[in-house]
Amino acid sequence: MTVVPVTSAGLDAAEVSWFAALCSDDYQFLGVPDGALRSSWKHCSQIVRTAEAQGFRNILCPSSWQVGQDTLSFVAACAPVTSKINLLAAVRCGEMQPAMLARTIATLDHMLEGRLTVNVISSDFPGEKAGSRYRYQRSREVVEILKQAWTRDEIEHEGEVYSFRGLGTDPAKPYQTGGPLLYFGGYSPDALELCGQHCDVYLMWPEREEELAGRMRAAAGAAARHGRTLDYGLRVHVIVRDTEAEAKEYAEYIVSKLDDAEGAAIRARALDAGSLGVSHQAKARESADAQGFVEPGLWTGIGRARSGCGAALVGSTDQVLSKLERYRAMGMRAFILSGYPHLDECEQFGSRVLPQLKTCSLPHEYGRVPAAPPATPLAAGVRR
Repeated sequence: MTVVPVTSAGLDAAEVSWFAALCSDDYQFLGVPDGALRSSWKHCSQIVRTAEAQGFRNILCPSSWQVGQDTLSFVAACAPVTSKINLLAAVRCGEMQPAMLARTIATLDHMLEGRLTVNVISSDFPGEKAGSRYRYQRSREVVEILKQAWTRDEIEHEGEVYSFRGLGTDPAKPYQTGGPLLYFGGYSPDALELCGQHCDVYLMWPEREEELAGRMRAAAGAAARHGRTLDYGLRVHVIVRDTEAEAKEYAEYIVSKLDDAEGAAIRARALDAGSLGVSHQAKARESADAQGFVEPGLWTGIGRARSGCGAALVGSTDQVLSKLERYRAMGMRAFILSGYPHLDECEQFGSRVLPQLKTCSLPHEYGRVPAAPPATPLAAGVRR
């Protein structure tokens, strides 16, 4: 039985995703920049194409103020070079005027023919320091405007941040019925309330299983206050080898050249460096054993040189499979994985573990993707 009620209670599969390193986040040795692994279009698009060939069902395209690819531009460029994999675009709410963002997302959704998913981000803008309540209020209004644009004939919104009256929505009609699924991560009360009211998949960063269960209960409580349920997902790194000893040896290898001062600088320059979620990752790292394990199979060493998601599943194929199955039994239906270097580890997981997992595309499971081009102005609808 799952820890909490989940939207896809009868689903016996999971959406297994990889990660496109758009924001200067690819290394052979953590904290040691490698020009061959820069966040260029050539390298990052190769990660996407490899993930699709391996059978991953989605790929997270992150957003940050780092040297690399702009998220939505990158997703657009991926449309003609992919055919099966979904694209999970991180959208920092407020960076673009909401109605124009609705049109941009609808455009991408049509280009991808329903393969777009959206990760709702509420971090500060580059150069901005805004309070948590304001940032989540801004995100709430953006999401509400997006949903109106995708499902109604007009946008009518009067909020603290945005005001729209009688704005027709034909330019923003998406390919998917009701628009792309909304994935969301955040631990504060304001974050949970936004997710519970409006989003579809609550994403967590890796912690002990009992702590993840607590996160799920908190999010489920927020959803229940709005008469809703959620699905749940985990964003986590992975190191899988034939044996546990080999996996642990590789974990030590990738941090073997790490200077802790450089690692701290990498963490500090991230836009989410001061978030509650990042602080919980730091606490997990501080409570780990001498080898960096906070519980069997969960290694926190990656967080020494990375803000945000800071731990990895480390073990043999069977051990990693068992850990993922434990998470799935808890109620998790989405796994967003990565490893260093991202291309090599995509192939390691894709060849060892992925063939033994039953996977799915959540937009298809939710019935969002139409069987034929929809009656929208950009597809088969009347042009007015």
